[in-house]
Amino acid sequence: MTGTQDSPTFRLAYVPGVTPAKWVRTWSERLPEVPLELVAVTAEEAGPALVGGDADAGLVRLPVDRGVLSAIPLYAETTVVVVPKDHELTAAEEVAAGELADYIVQHPMDDCLPWETLTLPGRPAISRPETTADAIELVAAGVGLLLVPQSLARLHHRKDLTYRPVNDVPQSQVALSWPEGETTDLVEEFIGIVRGRTVNSTRGRGAPAAAAKEKAKEKAKAQAKPKSGDSGGRGKSAGSGGRGKGAKPAKTAKPAKTAKAARPRRRG
Repeated sequence: MTGTQDSPTFRLAYVPGVTPAKWVRTWSERLPEVPLELVAVTAEEAGPALVGGDADAGLVRLPVDRGVLSAIPLYAETTVVVVPKDHELTAAEEVAAGELADYIVQHPMDDCLPWETLTLPGRPAISRPETTADAIELVAAGVGLLLVPQSLARLHHRKDLTYRPVNDVPQSQVALSWPEGETTDLVEEFIGIVRGRTVNSTRGRGAPAAAAKEKAKEKAKAQAKPKSGDSGGRGKSAGSGGRGKGAKPAKTAKPAKTAKAARPRRRG
């Protein structure tokens, strides 16, 4: 098993479009002794990978099966419509869902937008492409448009395509998920990282070591600072007998003028 005392390796699954880099960097700073292994999965593979033990936790898209998985929502993504660069919809900065009514809108089998309560706008294509990548190819060929989370539009970027934000449509939510009832110390550590907990407030196994390390840094900084009143140079010290920087040399006492010797009187 991963994430245990016997095998201190943390495996993090992530779906297309999600970029875990900033959290991975924080992990390596706080727990350098515990390798973090990234596992790329599709949106459909994410749940089975977590339940099957192929990963300790995952950055996935909601919804997930709450009967077997715990999840903490992290953020919602802007939904965009992918269109050819010369398409008329590019004239606007933002597109309303109703403006797509006259266009074919591709609906790939791996679509990750939650359409349960809303109808996909636009006219349906004759058949559904297998993947988002296939749908992108169709849009580039001039066959319809595509609604996706903005991160997927960036992931499948092409020079001949662009995208615009769309309002009044569902948004994809990214969440941190892990097997229900298996909140290990390492999972707790990663929860703290994605939630922005500081080193001192982290509750995972890396908290004591990280806090001690931070305390040592603060102590070193305090010792490196000059003490109050210490200018770092040779000051003028009382009773030292020395001359400090900028001190004027003491004046040498001039010898007292001697009285003129009395002239002897002339004898007549």
